[in-house]
Amino acid sequence: MIIGGPAAAAQAAYYNTYTDIASTPDTSCCTGVQGFAAGTTYLYSIKNHTGYDDIAAIYRVNKTTGERVVMKNGTDNTSTNTWLGHGNDMTIVDIDGQHHMFVVTMEASGAQLVRLRYDGTTYYNAGSYQVRLNGAAATPSGIDRVSVTSTAITFMFKSGTTVYNGSLPLRASSGTIDLTKAFDLQVDGALVNGATVPDLGTFANQGFFYDEATKVLYYPLTKDNRSIVLVYRNVSPTTTGTAPAATDLSFRITSSAYSTFEIEGVGLSDGKLYFSTNRANSSGAFDGVHVFNGYVTA
Repeated sequence: MIIGGPAAAAQAAYYNTYTDIASTPDTSCCTGVQGFAAGTTYLYSIKNHTGYDDIAAIYRVNKTTGERVVMKNGTDNTSTNTWLGHGNDMTIVDIDGQHHMFVVTMEASGAQLVRLRYDGTTYYNAGSYQVRLNGAAATPSGIDRVSVTSTAITFMFKSGTTVYNGSLPLRASSGTIDLTKAFDLQVDGALVNGATVPDLGTFANQGFFYDEATKVLYYPLTKDNRSIVLVYRNVSPTTTGTAPAATDLSFRITSSAYSTFEIEGVGLSDGKLYFSTNRANSSGAFDGVHVFNGYVTA
């Protein structure tokens, strides 16, 4: 199903329509869509217990067929878990041929990062880590893998509009990640379809996605029924200062069907930009995973 109005012909690098792939309905007490990641075949979306951050569930959706499964917590043999806190963002890393999700919890105490090992539709608690900035607990809202070597995983973390670097030994199941500031992301004055959005500075921060192959960062922001994805080119762990938002590429959904339309996370797979949403109107919640129409990276 294709949703939204036609893209402006004069702005070939502006995308404002999308296609539903699958719904992610409430399950157990988990009603709020949070972290998202796009794999080669599947899309993964976290839902948590809104307002409590004590229980979470994970959906796996086949990006081609839309087949949807609530993943099983193999550690506790249930369909939910108690490890992910807010579960605001996640990234996928393969370690020794096994798939893992790294999830930021946004918890001020305990673990700020949790690692899940997964096989098919079953996942297991495989690690937890403290994240620190200048010696104090840090609660980043975004995470993405930058590189994996034979000994270490390097991540970008995001808190607000600031991006940080951090790393872990490849096989460590616990430990501390010390963040170092990399750069800030320009939001005020960013162009969306060639024009500024006057209240963009009041939009809520979400997760982000960094394409390490092209050094392009995708940053979703949301407010009420409006969601915008800004794009930043030529950024890397060595970037400093303020990264400017691209002036010739942007994404926006302004929904007439839903009074709440929040893009929670984005991810690339096969060059297409996928995303997850909290969507609602007076009839109820219609959360899901989707893909922007027409956008394919080179």
